[in-house]
Amino acid sequence: MKYLIMCEGPNELEIINILLEYDLLIFTEDDLLGLSAYHARQINNSVVVKNELNLYPGNDIIIIRVGDKQSDKLNIPKEYEGKFNGEITKYCTLPELEIILIISENLWDKYQKVKSKKTPKEFAKENIGYNGRKYKNDTLFYREYYGNSPEKLVSAIKEYKQKHKTHKKDELYLADLLK
Repeated sequence: MKYLIMCEGPNELEIINILLEYDLLIFTEDDLLGLSAYHARQINNSVVVKNELNLYPGNDIIIIRVGDKQSDKLNIPKEYEGKFNGEITKYCTLPELEIILIISENLWDKYQKVKSKKTPKEFAKENIGYNGRKYKNDTLFYREYYGNSPEKLVSAIKEYKQKHKTHKKDELYLADLLK
């Protein structure tokens, strides 16, 4: 059995990669298709994912999708239908991944006061900085912020699950992927 992890954006991918590096997930890189997670919303749009599917001889792949917008249906191309066991699991970071940073910075209560006027991304840009630079929506910021302190990341992911209880029925939390 292999997992195909498809991340909505590069920042979600960076978070998954940090968790993988520190062996904090319920699976390891060895359990992943191509030994990697991918920035891909759809299989047809990712040459790398299609190549890995072509190389993998089995038909027991489980799909894991990570992102804040999980409304689009995953289209499985006909040539790959036999590769999957039918299981597609969504792990949601609604409303946006920046909410994890807001929790890490102990700014949850402050954000709650302005959330009707500001997105988590806007709030993070105004209120969060690290190593002398303001939050910028890029993978480097996440790598610098959490790369050497995965315990901070894990703590925020777990707290997010406790605080945010409005996911759709078929969506799980990143915390559900942690050991």
